[in-house]
Amino acid sequence: MKIVLQDLTKIFPSRNKKSTDEVVAVDHFNFEIPDGKLIGLLGPSGCGKSTTLYMISGLQKPTAGKIFFGEDDVTELSTEKRGIGLVFQNYALYPHMTVLQNILFPLQNLTGPDKLTKVQMIERAQEAARLVQIEELLDRKPSELSGGQQQRVAIARALVKMPRVLLLDEPLSNLDARLRLQTREEIRRIQKETGITTVFVTHDQEEAMSISDMIVVMKLGVVQQTGKPQEVYDDPANLFVAKFLGTPPINVFKGRVEGGWLYLDNERVLSVGAVPDQDVMVGIRPEGFIIDPNGPMHCKISSVEVMGRDVSVVSTHPALVSPSIRSIVDADNKIDPAQQTIAYRIKPHKLFIFDSENEERIPFEVK
Repeated sequence: MKIVLQDLTKIFPSRNKKSTDEVVAVDHFNFEIPDGKLIGLLGPSGCGKSTTLYMISGLQKPTAGKIFFGEDDVTELSTEKRGIGLVFQNYALYPHMTVLQNILFPLQNLTGPDKLTKVQMIERAQEAARLVQIEELLDRKPSELSGGQQQRVAIARALVKMPRVLLLDEPLSNLDARLRLQTREEIRRIQKETGITTVFVTHDQEEAMSISDMIVVMKLGVVQQTGKPQEVYDDPANLFVAKFLGTPPINVFKGRVEGGWLYLDNERVLSVGAVPDQDVMVGIRPEGFIIDPNGPMHCKISSVEVMGRDVSVVSTHPALVSPSIRSIVDADNKIDPAQQTIAYRIKPHKLFIFDSENEERIPFEVK
């Protein structure tokens, strides 16, 4: 099921009774979610991603704009008539019911031509349980399950209605690190098997990038960039996107362009072609550093962390804006922990230049 959002806007009144200032939670969101794809809505707390999800679900009414499921305008349609499955962060399972009863619950409320027989409901519930691999837990109560198992029950309950659209609001936030990894892989498997168009809300960029077909990066209600995860990582539209995506995060510097060269402090780091002379912000991905005794960039070493196949070098530089530089280099590089400084060459495709005022990306060609 294709989802189209047209100028979707949500404005909340001010919480301060003495103030007339309104809060724009989502500002003219335009996007088309292709049929059968998993889309990650990504951004920090307060960016409007959950509000967008709630408008798609019908739990919140847009202030302006329209929502289409396929060719159907569902903007004014009630939640129960939209054909959605919704999974919340807190699972929202009924504690007095068994797993089977929790999964069956949405089917028991169907009326009219959608109403199922008891046998049909049981078969549908068992199929949903098999899909999320909890068929052996159907007689247990939620209190007897782990967090990951409870989340699977919540997903099965959402899927049992055979929804047109599956909406997941921070579904992994309450799980520990290992369960998060396992459950996000399961979500991706389930989505691929069912082919249901899925919208996945998270503030965790690694989570979004690992399972999404496309990501939407948001800030203060405004869409900053959309695209395939790797494409957005490799080609950020602005400094916010560059900083938000990546672990470890991108290293940020103050720089300047003079005569077609990029300078960090007084070091001429890279040729940037026809970029006009100006002060700029510079981002260098951790994997963008190449150790070279004759390299143009010299950093003061703070520590060297050996991580098996990689080495993380923590250092400082006079032009640095970030707390420290973290460069990831191959473990074949032998670094003397006692040395004071390290010299680098920079991979051009891992370095980004941004306008110092509006922080928009400035493209350049390497000569």
